[in-house]
Amino acid sequence: MEYYNYIKSFHLIFVITWFAGLFYIPRLFVYQIEAFHKPSPEKEILGKQLKLMAKRLWFIITWPSAILATIFAVWLLILQPFWLKMPWMHVKLGFVVLLYIYHLKTHQYYKQLQNDVVKKSSSFMRIWNEGATFILFAVVFLVILKSAINWVWGIVGIFVLGILIMLGFKVYKNIREKNPDA
Repeated sequence: MEYYNYIKSFHLIFVITWFAGLFYIPRLFVYQIEAFHKPSPEKEILGKQLKLMAKRLWFIITWPSAILATIFAVWLLILQPFWLKMPWMHVKLGFVVLLYIYHLKTHQYYKQLQNDVVKKSSSFMRIWNEGATFILFAVVFLVILKSAINWVWGIVGIFVLGILIMLGFKVYKNIREKNPDA
């Protein structure tokens, strides 16, 4: 068990890099969607560069981090199977499933934008960008508090955070309408 903390460290490192990718890729989607509506040649120049950036982020950082975070997580659970008996771990694993669903849906948006298929607005992507944040909050509170009951308060906190983010979006949207360069 001497190496348990090393495996845990690698798991945490790859969780962090996975979330970094999930935080940044929707922001690139916002820029891609906005570039798609610009006139030529700006549209083509920006589109090409943003597609390249998204591809590198998605396949060099985000996907490998997701896979490695999962491998190290499974390894940790094999070494410490008693965690699987804890109710908070069941809830956490539910959020991990939700995170993978978010990741796969984000991959779908990635493929659409790589093929110049714009089905969502940049405003939608700004909101989508917060999905990983909600999951991160829930998982961190579960892991730190290690209580399936206290996670209810974490969920209440997530909803409050969501309301604050939505209010922030409204304020930001008003600012952007008054000043398009903001």
